[in-house]
Amino acid sequence: MDELSAANGQPLAGKIDRATRHVSIDAKDPAFFQNPYPVFEAIRDLTPAFYWEEYQLWCFLNADDVNALFRDRRFGREILHVATREELGMPEPAPHLKPFYDVDSLSMLEREPPVHTRLRTLVNRAFVSRQIERLRPRIERLAHELIDRIEAEGRAELIEAYAAPIPVVVIAELLGVPAERAPDLLDWSHRMVGMYQFGRTRAMEDAAVSATLAFSDFLRSYVRERRGKPADDLISTLIAAEEAGEKLTEDELITTCILLLNAGHEATVHATGNGVKTILQTGLDPAVIFGSADATAATIEECLRYDPPLHFFARYALEDLDYGGIPFRKGDRVGLLIGAANRDPARFAMADRFDPSRAQIANLAFGGGIHFCIGAPLARLEMQISMPILFQRLPSLRLAEAPLYRDNYHFHGLEALRVAW
Repeated sequence: MDELSAANGQPLAGKIDRATRHVSIDAKDPAFFQNPYPVFEAIRDLTPAFYWEEYQLWCFLNADDVNALFRDRRFGREILHVATREELGMPEPAPHLKPFYDVDSLSMLEREPPVHTRLRTLVNRAFVSRQIERLRPRIERLAHELIDRIEAEGRAELIEAYAAPIPVVVIAELLGVPAERAPDLLDWSHRMVGMYQFGRTRAMEDAAVSATLAFSDFLRSYVRERRGKPADDLISTLIAAEEAGEKLTEDELITTCILLLNAGHEATVHATGNGVKTILQTGLDPAVIFGSADATAATIEECLRYDPPLHFFARYALEDLDYGGIPFRKGDRVGLLIGAANRDPARFAMADRFDPSRAQIANLAFGGGIHFCIGAPLARLEMQISMPILFQRLPSLRLAEAPLYRDNYHFHGLEALRVAW
């Protein structure tokens, strides 16, 4: 294999066999996960798709391919609805992981129609734009309250102090669980997300299982409470749907709440942190890029494009097929590289430049197709409110130290964002 190198000849974290298009990249190498973009640009210069040896699947880099594959119904998030484990040579999950997969397997993110359609239709009522817009005053108030707590200090770790509390409190209140339990919700979520990390350990698996059990027990207690005393929240709405015979089991209800709590904050936290970091590093004037509602919306979209919080999304081939000249057998997995697609120069001029004034072309930060992020309107609203308020309230905001990304390639977010003003 040949070493990967940038256009200027600088060596990069990876090797490629040009003849077979097989690539070796250690996703836990800091040289890669701190900045994966140059690695993918070097690969893109040679091929639009490559076989990632460590993941054992074909991956697509270009925006057109990633967009098409999100929508291609020959691929899906689950496979056991069209094939057996024996047919695919897929082993049963390890017994110690059963509690996690008992929950995860019921998630709408992991299902295909008709189950996915049924679950998403029930939940979508709470996430249409007109419903989300009602949350604007609460988000504004929360943003100011959080800055009130830190303003006199002159410095803060912004992920913990600002980026994380807003989405977790908002989604908790939307569901109808106590916002003061946010530390527990965040802890359970982080441990569960560890199951999707490449190279996970048995300790990470055990932590995810214990978090799943604790999270489920916590939510069941609120479901029991809401059955006897409904409120104006999403748990009550889902219970009403279940009791009206809309085929939502209690286990599905619990899993849906866990998914919304996890997905409802994880992406927004990292999109906010990555966006603030980028704005501070580029030195753009917040008064300009947040100078109007249109400018703010464009700036947030550019943050999501330039350094998105989710970089990798996998799907199964649901039948034998050919895509892009690559043969897939039923059950083969394909990797969609969202971060790379959002830097595709064929779609975005000067794609490696952060430019909020660029012509708005849809990016892929929230996915596409039937699994397009149901919380995208809420995430956008939270960022459009919280980021301008941050820069307005703290006009001398600056980086106190160089920020580093976490060792987690899939979910691309900062370990910490230490700032001063």
